[in-house]
Amino acid sequence: MGKRYARMNLYSSEQLAGDTGAAAFLELSQKAEVLGAKLNEASSFMNPEILRLGKNKIARFVAQDASLKIYRHPLDEILRLAPHTLDSEGESLVAQFGLMSGAGGSAYSILTNADIPWPTIKLSTGEEVRLDASAYTKHREAPNRDDRKRVMDAFFGTFKTYERTLGVTLYSQLKEAAVFAKVRKYPDSVTSALDANRVPVAVFDMLIKQTNANLPTLHRYFRLRARMLGVPQMRYYDIYPPLVHSDIKFPLGTAKQLVLEAMAPLGKEYVATLDTGFNSRWMDAYPRKNKLSGAHMAGTAYDVHPYVLMNYNDDYESVTTMAHEWGHAMHSYLANHAQPYVTAEYPIFIAEIASTFDEQLLLDNVLKNAKTDDERMLYLGSALEGLRGTFFRQAMFAEFERNIHASVDRGEPLAGEALTKIYCDILKRYHGAAEGVVDIDDAYCVEWAYIPHFYNPFYVYQYATSIAASSQFSQKVGRGESGALKRYLDLLRAGGSDYPYELVKTAGVDLATPAPYQALVARMNAIMDEIEAILAKRK
Repeated sequence: MGKRYARMNLYSSEQLAGDTGAAAFLELSQKAEVLGAKLNEASSFMNPEILRLGKNKIARFVAQDASLKIYRHPLDEILRLAPHTLDSEGESLVAQFGLMSGAGGSAYSILTNADIPWPTIKLSTGEEVRLDASAYTKHREAPNRDDRKRVMDAFFGTFKTYERTLGVTLYSQLKEAAVFAKVRKYPDSVTSALDANRVPVAVFDMLIKQTNANLPTLHRYFRLRARMLGVPQMRYYDIYPPLVHSDIKFPLGTAKQLVLEAMAPLGKEYVATLDTGFNSRWMDAYPRKNKLSGAHMAGTAYDVHPYVLMNYNDDYESVTTMAHEWGHAMHSYLANHAQPYVTAEYPIFIAEIASTFDEQLLLDNVLKNAKTDDERMLYLGSALEGLRGTFFRQAMFAEFERNIHASVDRGEPLAGEALTKIYCDILKRYHGAAEGVVDIDDAYCVEWAYIPHFYNPFYVYQYATSIAASSQFSQKVGRGESGALKRYLDLLRAGGSDYPYELVKTAGVDLATPAPYQALVARMNAIMDEIEAILAKRK
């Protein structure tokens, strides 16, 4: 039933993603949500019954019946959560409230993707642009500085108009997390969220600690960016344009070829499967009106194949996004083919390792084939921005999440204006505003309202931990360490067959220690060293 429902739910959600303005797809998605809630309610008796049997009796059953062995880890997950599981009546009640779960995120998605009247602005080229999320992502990189400011002013100005409403939708999500944490007898929302996959809170704390300790490296990057852009003072709208101007276009066919070539170190079978996906319409590539913004992969159609949604723009960033999302897709493919359905689905804690690892392979390949220093600078600059965005930016989001969830856990109210102030303080500290590194207009502090991931509590920190882990994995594989490639691919094939922190640790990386974060920072500094060496040659 779970497998059939996951396939049906994926179908309905991807139809809605393709056209968020289509009433029929919205209705279909809502029907799937209702059925999912009914399925959860109907099966809610199972966990209490398993807990009633107890750990010892379950262990005897598994030892006696070979067909139960595939349920070893799922059963262990249930049994270890005994202190946080209610009786049958309580679990049934919680399941019924599943119909109300995620209402804030659903309202946010429809409001920002279909209902908000996005502004149309005129760029210095004379082009008129309807500034929705997809267009913002593209035009915030405009080479003209005034255009970048115009884009950011208009985009965040629109969010500022809806600050109160979006504050209510996010506060709704925060309250939901706080209530369920209390119902499940957790001390706070972060412990509740992380314990779903038995990730130690020490991992989250280490991430924030190491990120703050290494903010000087981030500030070094911003100063280097200001130098390369030729601006006397970095401003927030100077963060996204490529460090090297390039007219190189990367049509979809070119991007596919670059990604295929880059994945060669992962073996012929990996590359052949990727090629099959490219040529078999597993991907919805191009932007269009009412299409869900951004990019994602959906891999829960166990008996079919993974699906990738993109908004491809013919630039190098789109190529790296493709490598990222297809890293997810190949992870799902490998796990679905190596694991039974019950242990195939993997948590995000591991998922982002696969995607960022493939991004690093892409970078290595394009650098190897770059013909000029300017081309190398394009790729190196993109890699730096990727490290900033995936590590430092996501860690910043995680710190914001920790603060706002803690406020609601304490029973404090949070309106849109208060969320903006909390975000503003963190945003300016990370960007060195007090030290004069990056000047940030207060109008941009409503950026929290632009981030959909906050509706999935304590999700984004895993981008940062994952890119730190993949940095260490790529080092091991790149230097030909014995067994490193096999251990990495085995990690992907493992799916959800064990707890993610333990799987990653077994594969060679311990994310509760400083080592992976220090490795990532060292890599970032090495890239900046190479860029500065190229700049020195030009003097």
